[in-house]
Amino acid sequence: MKIHEYQAKEILGSFDIPVPRGRVAVTADQVERAAKMMGGRCVVKAQIYAGGRGKAGGVQVAHHPEQAHEIAKELFGKRLVTHQTGPEGLKVRRILVEETVEVGQEFYLSITLDRQTSRYCLIASAEGGVNIEEVAANAPEKIHTLTIDPYTGLRSYQARQIVHKIGMTGGVAEDCVRLILDMYRCCLDKDCSLVEINPLVVTKAGWLLALDAKINFDDNAVFRHWEYHEMQDYSQMDPLEISAGKFDLSYIKLDGNIGCMVNGAGLAMATLDVLKENGGDPANFLDVGGGATREKVAEAFKIILQDKDVEAVFVNIFGGIMRCDVIAHGIIEAAGEMACQLPIVVRMDGSQVEEGKALLKESPLNVQCADFLGEGAKMIVAMMKQEEP
Repeated sequence: MKIHEYQAKEILGSFDIPVPRGRVAVTADQVERAAKMMGGRCVVKAQIYAGGRGKAGGVQVAHHPEQAHEIAKELFGKRLVTHQTGPEGLKVRRILVEETVEVGQEFYLSITLDRQTSRYCLIASAEGGVNIEEVAANAPEKIHTLTIDPYTGLRSYQARQIVHKIGMTGGVAEDCVRLILDMYRCCLDKDCSLVEINPLVVTKAGWLLALDAKINFDDNAVFRHWEYHEMQDYSQMDPLEISAGKFDLSYIKLDGNIGCMVNGAGLAMATLDVLKENGGDPANFLDVGGGATREKVAEAFKIILQDKDVEAVFVNIFGGIMRCDVIAHGIIEAAGEMACQLPIVVRMDGSQVEEGKALLKESPLNVQCADFLGEGAKMIVAMMKQEEP
């Protein structure tokens, strides 16, 4: 789960991590008033769920309140297109107005989950304020990492070692050690999958500040934090993802044209891989879960069909807890409501599989059944080619 920069900074501030003074605004007039509170000169920062805002014109310095007002008028309602948004961009509905800071040095700090070790990993670099992926690719020696033992936690001496590796010395180094320990405390208390400060700056006056911040929460832990639901900005999310969330479906929009419905995250990832290997291009990741009902399957299928990019549908279900005839009923119900004429391939196995296949074959849908994953992937790609004019 993502949140905005201003929300991330509010959380960091609650853990004694220093952040610039700032106010969030939803109108140009509010931006102007906030600029006056900052002394006139300020930074106007568009708030969207993506990085790279500065290069897209979403972060600008205003030298007086009237200029801040004009910048805000241009930004509100604008779709910012960055390397993380895709070509459609994300619409700006909120702006953060912050005090300007005289920057001496910039650093990168983050704590994130390492999927390979299933542990938190501290990442630091003296190359702050830039795309950390580019630094890792072009100058990996400038990236310093530490895998954190969940039993002992992050220790002061470990944080100090990292701080020295990125070139900090003296009193500011000790301040950074405390900041890193507070970041780790934030990760644990808030169930974060990512806490990133980029850049972490040392001002010319010698103070540490989190000049920009990003926090993602672990979706699996949101049930422990009911306040997170109120923090979510649904205007920044794909409408189909919002619909999927209402039915407890794991849905992620992708760039392809083959809609995918699968039960189980591992099987879903394998399905996407096999489709790509056979020349297909998945339009989504959609996991209906292990015990989906007929109604849930139907809603999942409707969500796939609402995507205008979808030109075919591939269903890959292992009916263990789920019965295959229930899956078939859900597909037929949803396709009928949506008047679906798209080619469909269903690969099912497990409980009541023959009954499920029979239901699909008797339906008026443009559907074929497959016995194996690879066979089904080849089949849907072939059906799409036949549909091409």
